Amino acid sequence: MKSSVLLSVAVLASVFSLGASAEQYQGVLQFQSTASRADVRAQAVVAAHSEDPYSEAAQAGVPPVFQSQVARSDARSQAVAAARAGNLYGDVSGDGVARVVAGNVDRQAVRAEARATAARGVSEGS
Repeated sequence: MKSSVLLSVAVLASVFSLGASAEQYQGVLQFQSTASRADVRAQAVVAAHSEDPYSEAAQAGVPPVFQSQVARSDARSQAVAAARAGNLYGDVSGDGVARVVAGNVDRQAVRAEARATAARGVSEGS
């Protein structure tokens, strides 16, 4: 029994060893260039300043950045107006929240009334 187990293990080991192979080491590759350092440097500068041919949008025909015809001050005033309008797509945009509106009561009259009330000593709840 033991010999058959050992024999089967030996057969399996030999089968697995037949499939294993190693790569051959070729050593360090020797690169022989015919271009001078100045030529290579000039090509590198051109390549660094040109578009990336390997980017995702290289072959997509992406249009250049749009140059706006709107003045910066006009765009800023439109942005301020939009910010003050609130979120039109928010959950509470149509709830009819009252906006703060300037009253037509004179500020000086309100102050004078407050001073007179304070002088009389009227407290809350009375």
